Amino acid sequence: MKRDSNLPAEWTDAKTSSPLISIIIVNLNGEEYLGDCLRSLDAQSFREFEVIVVDNGSTDGSLSLIRNKFPWVRLIDLEENMGFSRGNNLGIVKADTKYIATLNNDTIADSGWLEALYQAAEMDSTIGMVASKILLGKDGRTIDSVGMLVYPDGMSRQQGRGETDQHQFDGIKDILFPSACAALYRCEMLQRIGYFDEDFFSYCEDTDLGLRARLAGWKAVLAPLAEIRHLYSQTGGPYSSFKAYHVERNRMWVLLKDLPLSYIVMFPLYSLWRYLVQAYSLLTGKGNVARFAESAGRSGLMMVVLRAYVDALSRLPKMLAKRRDIWSRKLLSVTEYKRLLRKLHIPAQDLILRD
Repeated sequence: MKRDSNLPAEWTDAKTSSPLISIIIVNLNGEEYLGDCLRSLDAQSFREFEVIVVDNGSTDGSLSLIRNKFPWVRLIDLEENMGFSRGNNLGIVKADTKYIATLNNDTIADSGWLEALYQAAEMDSTIGMVASKILLGKDGRTIDSVGMLVYPDGMSRQQGRGETDQHQFDGIKDILFPSACAALYRCEMLQRIGYFDEDFFSYCEDTDLGLRARLAGWKAVLAPLAEIRHLYSQTGGPYSSFKAYHVERNRMWVLLKDLPLSYIVMFPLYSLWRYLVQAYSLLTGKGNVARFAESAGRSGLMMVVLRAYVDALSRLPKMLAKRRDIWSRKLLSVTEYKRLLRKLHIPAQDLILRD
């Protein structure tokens, strides 16, 4: 892959092997669970891979853990937190492989995970993205994600989230796009459409990348045998103000960049309905908005949303310029794209009222 000439020389040294897949893990103070993640990768049945850990300025023992226990890991040691998007991009430009796998540091991979992702991608050269079956917790009985769904105002949510895994999603099937928590991306696709948008910093960057890829004509599938157990939001916190702010701000950028013009026109109505459902969540204590309010307080949550709107609109010209570039290179017709979005959408009540 093309390398970033602005990277320090020590990050671009020649590799001594030629793996097919580069697994990129962005880490921030993940010493507690990073070891389990890396041990699960060392046990993979598919062996033609490398692991690149991008450390976002950890102050715990993460770096010592990697250097002392996992010397086979390629480490990018950053002095500060550059975010999930920039962290992954730094790993991508260091790789020179056919595929990139993104993986959260709070995950444990089944031994056949990487092999299942690779086999799914190799079925068709137009498959640009492959989703894992991501299961919650170490017991792995509840689904976290089997692909992603999108609400018409740009908000996204995991398909199958909270359902008991009874193999109801088994059998490789088309999805909208994968969660970057555990996903495989074809490098040819990334070279054509671009990497993660670094303005997003964290959250919704996989939504933006996935929709850009679909608009450019690339397919996405689920590999149900590629199982991952996910401890869930160990770095950012599952219901933190940090997460609420970035999700609300970034979903507006998804809307502005990646969704059809008619969705932007109808945005006030779509969002009004979502906010009404969120108000119900606050009043009844049901769903994820109630959990965010427990963390930040209702007034605090309102201030987070207001700040997200202000900050999103402050970069409106930049996002519209990105939109013009994305849509000038689309291969799907608007009609085809809308049909895809309608098929793989999520209702507001499912978006909000599930934890």
